[in-house]
Amino acid sequence: MSIPVIAIIGGVLISLAGIFTDAYTRKQKIKLKALEREVELEKLRLETYTMETEKMRLELEHSKVLLLEEKHNSTK
Repeated sequence: MSIPVIAIIGGVLISLAGIFTDAYTRKQKIKLKALEREVELEKLRLETYTMETEKMRLELEHSKVLLLEEKHNSTK
């Protein structure tokens, strides 16, 4: 093989390696962004769950107070 052919093949191989590396890097960045979005979504879900739980706790407490008042009034 002549030196120019080896140089051309080497250049093509280096270019292909760069293309595949770039594609892999882009794919990994997309996966990372997806994971970051999933984490943010889970944070929002947890926040919503916590708020709903607190709301239900307050409603239950309010119902208990009303029930106790009603019970107290009915015993008079």
